[in-house]
Amino acid sequence: MNSHTFKVLEVQKIKDRIAEFALTSEGKEKINNLSPSTNLKQIEAWLDEVSEGVEILKMSSSVPVHGLGGMEQILSKLNKGTALRPDQLTKLYDFLDCCGKMRRFMKDKEYLAPRVTSYVEVIEELPDLAGEINRCIRNGRVDDYATKEILKIRKQIAIQEERLKEKTLQLIRSNKYKTYLQENVVSQRDGRYVIPIKKEYRNKIKGAVLDTSASGSTLFIEPEEIAVFQEQLTWLHADEEVEIQKVLSYLTGLVEEKEPQIRLAIETMVHYDFLFAKAKYSRSINGVKVGVNDEQEIKLIQAKHPLIGDLAVPLSVRMKEGQNALVITGPNTGGKTVSIKTVGLLTLMVQCGLHIPASEESNLSVFQRILVDIGDGQSITENLSTFSSRIVNIIEILKDTNDQSLILLDELGSGTDPGEGMGLATAILEQLFEKGAMILATTHYSEIKEFAEEHPGFMNGSMEFDLETLSPTYRLNIGRGGESQAFAIALKLGIHPKIIERAHQVTYKEVKTYAHKETDSWKQKELEKQVIVNKYKYRKKVVNPEAKIVIYSQGDNVKISPTDEFGIVYSGPDPQGNYIVQVKGEKVAINHKRIKLYIAASELYPDDYDFDIIFQTKDNRKKSKILSKRHDDEITIDHTDI
Repeated sequence: MNSHTFKVLEVQKIKDRIAEFALTSEGKEKINNLSPSTNLKQIEAWLDEVSEGVEILKMSSSVPVHGLGGMEQILSKLNKGTALRPDQLTKLYDFLDCCGKMRRFMKDKEYLAPRVTSYVEVIEELPDLAGEINRCIRNGRVDDYATKEILKIRKQIAIQEERLKEKTLQLIRSNKYKTYLQENVVSQRDGRYVIPIKKEYRNKIKGAVLDTSASGSTLFIEPEEIAVFQEQLTWLHADEEVEIQKVLSYLTGLVEEKEPQIRLAIETMVHYDFLFAKAKYSRSINGVKVGVNDEQEIKLIQAKHPLIGDLAVPLSVRMKEGQNALVITGPNTGGKTVSIKTVGLLTLMVQCGLHIPASEESNLSVFQRILVDIGDGQSITENLSTFSSRIVNIIEILKDTNDQSLILLDELGSGTDPGEGMGLATAILEQLFEKGAMILATTHYSEIKEFAEEHPGFMNGSMEFDLETLSPTYRLNIGRGGESQAFAIALKLGIHPKIIERAHQVTYKEVKTYAHKETDSWKQKELEKQVIVNKYKYRKKVVNPEAKIVIYSQGDNVKISPTDEFGIVYSGPDPQGNYIVQVKGEKVAINHKRIKLYIAASELYPDDYDFDIIFQTKDNRKKSKILSKRHDDEITIDHTDI
């Protein structure tokens, strides 16, 4: 399958709609990478999966597929010599919990979906790992009770912080600092306790300035009286961090031991998300599992284009080996293109393992290649016309086609001379048929319809048209080509039957009678006006050509319409009133009606002026001069008037 086929048949839009039902980014990515298979058994297995998924969704639409976000990033951190963070371990615990929920969810679905429920068995329960993570990590941090050392250190930290805070409060309450304080509050900067001192009293307080206010009027100072307490607290926090890293490293080691099991669980959960997204999409389009075969048989019953939905008119098509070319005729906007695109898209969907909106009796063949030529494909950048670009595409189709190909051709041979286009279209269809491909083609050419009727293996089809409403019904009828709807429509709209009869004779080389059921006498009279012939049509007008031809003399300077160019009269007129006029060094025939005198020759040249100077080449004038003196057989003069 090539990218052009996917683009024309709008496969990406189908993927986008399925992806809307996926709950994880990994599931959406897997849907986006969905590609068709040519393995019959594989396709059947995929379709069975989706069928079981649909049955499970009928029981419960809430499938526990979540907790996958960020798991790939977590696994990428393993075996790198660094410990996982508490938030990453919490995410891993949530995933393991989700796996447990999936196991419980699938437990009572075994009789309904044996294939799909069996996948959960590869998700190994990891109670020890989950239990240790849950014991050691709480509220996004290593818990106090993760180890005895952490509990002991954190108690010491709490006591030291209380002592430090109390000492700081004593300082701001004392008379020693009362005058210097900006306000009576204790605050922290970078985890160290400070007091706010007015800027002008900086030298009155011994200690380190850790911060200043936005205005600069207040200094936040750590007094030296509490510095020793701060240092003790800092050492305790350092001890705490060492113990925390020990716990995180311990848990990371447990995760690394179970990495293969975790990766398999992730892969299985992603597949579940992928599978249930396809099942949800199937329910949204009323899709069903259809049969598949490798015997070049297409049987679509009451099928609909999935992107059109309920507005689509059901399509039924039956083709098999020995009848593997269908030619569809019908009016524009009648649904021909949609019909062949529906067959192509539904075939691709089935080969991707998707349910399709059709009757369960439908059965589709598996193709190695689906090749399409639909739309003009005009390329401005490559300077190709509509016809040229389509022929380039057809050449590729001819090269790639084999007896395992489905070919979709829309308006084959259009965009060029109708006679040659029809011949080319017929020859291409014959060649593709000889290659053994299954073909669906649309056309306007009645000759191709006749060709299909006469050649074994070809079938005619037509898009139904309602002559009462003058609108298409978008229904495909197999077994007969479309009637001449243009004639029928024109007749109904009021074209005289005689004109339609003549048109039919020109088109089909046969005589056919068209009757117009018009009873209103006034309307009948109006109708007849279309075919009233002017009885004076062939009466010849008597004219005197000589009286109308304006006479010009050699050398007259004339203006020529409609180009407004100037020329010099050389000779004429002939019986039709044409003069030979020299324009820009070239002699051309111009009718007198296009010539208007600008300056007469008598005003431009003397009576004895030699016009050969104007009208003859220098070489010819030299030859004439020689011949006027003597005869010479080797000299010839070419008098080319035009």
